[in-house]
Amino acid sequence: MNTKAIVDEATKWISNWFENNGQGCNAVIGISGGKDSSVTAALCVRALGKNRVKGILLPNGTQSDIEYAYKLVDHLGIEHFEINIKEAFDGVVGSFPVEMSEQTKVNLAPRLRMSIIYAMSQSLNGRVVNTCNLSEDWIGYSTRYGDSVGDLSPLSHLTVTEVKEIGRYLNLPEELVDKAPSDGLCGKTDEDNIGFTYAVLDKYIRTGICDDPVTKEKIDKRHDQNLFKLELMQSYEPSKEYLS
Repeated sequence: MNTKAIVDEATKWISNWFENNGQGCNAVIGISGGKDSSVTAALCVRALGKNRVKGILLPNGTQSDIEYAYKLVDHLGIEHFEINIKEAFDGVVGSFPVEMSEQTKVNLAPRLRMSIIYAMSQSLNGRVVNTCNLSEDWIGYSTRYGDSVGDLSPLSHLTVTEVKEIGRYLNLPEELVDKAPSDGLCGKTDEDNIGFTYAVLDKYIRTGICDDPVTKEKIDKRHDQNLFKLELMQSYEPSKEYLS
C-alpha cells in the first residue's frame, strides 16, 4: 500500500466533501480512543485544521479505557465534549415494555450515542464523520443506525491492517493504533466476538485467499447476511399503471 498517497488522497477527499456538502462546517466525531476514531480524527484535522474538528466522548457509566479517548483529543489538540449516556440508557432499559434481550442492550448504547452525536453536530454547525472500516463493514460488525451511519466515511474502503498503517504514518500514539479492537459494550475484543483475526479477514478481502475453509465459510456467511447494512433502504415502488 502506498500509505502516503492514500493519506494525501483521503485528506483531499475530506476537504472536497466539506467544500461541497458543508462549507465552513465542523467535523463531528464520536471518539472511543481506538484506531478508527483516532485515524478518522487525525485525517480530518489534516484536511480541515484542528479548530474544525470536534470530538464527542460518550461513556456509558464508567468507561475503563476512556483515558485513550482523552489521549487522542489531547494529542490532536481538538475541542471535545464528554456526555455520559448512562442515565438515558438506564431510562430506556428500565421502561422497556417487553423483555429486553442482551443483544438489544448491546446495540442500544451505540444507537443512543449516534443520536447524541447528531444532536451535537446540529448544535455545532457540523457534519457527522463515520469511523467504520472495510473489515468491520464486510462482516456486518456494526450497529445499524448506530456506529454504521454518518454523513461521510473516510475509512469504509480501508481494512483494519491498512487503517493501522495510516495511523502509524500520521504519528498517532502507538497505544491508540495497536489497542485491541473492542466494541466497548460486551467486555470482549472484536476478534473474540467474530471468531477469527482481522489479519485473516483482511488477507481474504484483498486477495481472496483464506487457508482455513471453516473460517472462510464463517466470513462468507457473515458477509452475505449483512450486505443489507451497506445498501440504501429498499422501498416498494408501485407499478405506474396502477397509479394512473
